[in-house]
Amino acid sequence: MDAESQKNHLKAYGITYWVLAKQQKAQWLLNYRGGSFLLPDSDSIRKECQIRGVDFEILSDAQTQEILAAIASPSRNQEAVILEKAPKIAVYSPKGNQPWDDAVTMVLTYAEIPYVTVYDEEVLDDKLALYDWLHLHHEDFSGQYGKFYAAYRAAPWYIEQKAEAEALATKLGFSKVSEEKRAVALKIRKYVIGGGFMFAMCSATDSFDIALAASDGVDICEPMFDGDPSEANYQNKLNFNKTFAFRNFVLERSPLKYEFSSIDMTERHVRQVPKESDYFSLMDFSAKWDPVPTMLCQNHTALVKGFMGQTTAFDRASVKPTVLVLGENKLNEEARYIHGIKGKGFFTFYGGHDPEDYQHRVGDPKTELELHPTSPGYRLILNNVLFPAAQKKKQKT
Repeated sequence: MDAESQKNHLKAYGITYWVLAKQQKAQWLLNYRGGSFLLPDSDSIRKECQIRGVDFEILSDAQTQEILAAIASPSRNQEAVILEKAPKIAVYSPKGNQPWDDAVTMVLTYAEIPYVTVYDEEVLDDKLALYDWLHLHHEDFSGQYGKFYAAYRAAPWYIEQKAEAEALATKLGFSKVSEEKRAVALKIRKYVIGGGFMFAMCSATDSFDIALAASDGVDICEPMFDGDPSEANYQNKLNFNKTFAFRNFVLERSPLKYEFSSIDMTERHVRQVPKESDYFSLMDFSAKWDPVPTMLCQNHTALVKGFMGQTTAFDRASVKPTVLVLGENKLNEEARYIHGIKGKGFFTFYGGHDPEDYQHRVGDPKTELELHPTSPGYRLILNNVLFPAAQKKKQKT
């Protein structure tokens, strides 16, 4: 899985998942040649690699033991983590969305990793317990329809999506979309606390925590979103004890501004980063003592191209001290990739919309991952997909 030897990093994750789905175990060799996978040898696995265009090397038993012995050396920042089973994957997304609407569904499809789509009905019906890993499509859990009001309120797609959201909220017994989304956010919070793995990108990250902060019944929505004025002095009524990753953020009051809060760095005056120099660096953790963040940072490069989104990056001042920053732009004091523990479960937030589309806009064509099979930005997503497969006793954080 290093840069020189693997021509399709993304499909290599799919091969590993395929092996796990066959009830066979694998090993993830952390920090060894870009985070390589050690798989059992068989004609069927070799053939599947050849079909999918994944490079592999055949090792003798002696060579394997030599590599594992070297990795086990205390002098090396490496570790071999056992992957035990293929996690059951759910993607929280509106039923009408296409796979290319979201980076995670795109890369799951490209890597040939199966997933099930769930939405509000399944979440409120406690169906999340059926899944090991949950991805949040770039949803707006605050009930403000993505803050698209200023630019798209007359667009047919906006009008249609708003009507569909209102109809679903009514069907589920809620008088407002914001109240329904808050209930969904609380169910997802419960899922994580109970031991689930949650991954979110773009606006699903900060809007999720905003919904949790307002979950004591605080109305933060203006009339064009929920039919009545927002609550007076709502900023001071937010409860940051309920959030996962962020604290002390200030909500954006204007419905005409395409921004949720001070968490995001996208339009902040401090984020003056030219596209050609927009990169973030991955943190270096101890593979033997901190295997969880090490797994999540596995890559063939420590420097990853930046990319924009409604929520691009997180203000370091808003990130809770208990949350690990996995990727950051130090010069701009922004976190791009963060991870934390909540109860018995884990969450990871990744800023930006599409790692290979610098500034994705409504209506833009989808990314063709066949053109980006070695994408470091997409590898970070797939690290999270395999993370729940790791043998639990290896997780020391």
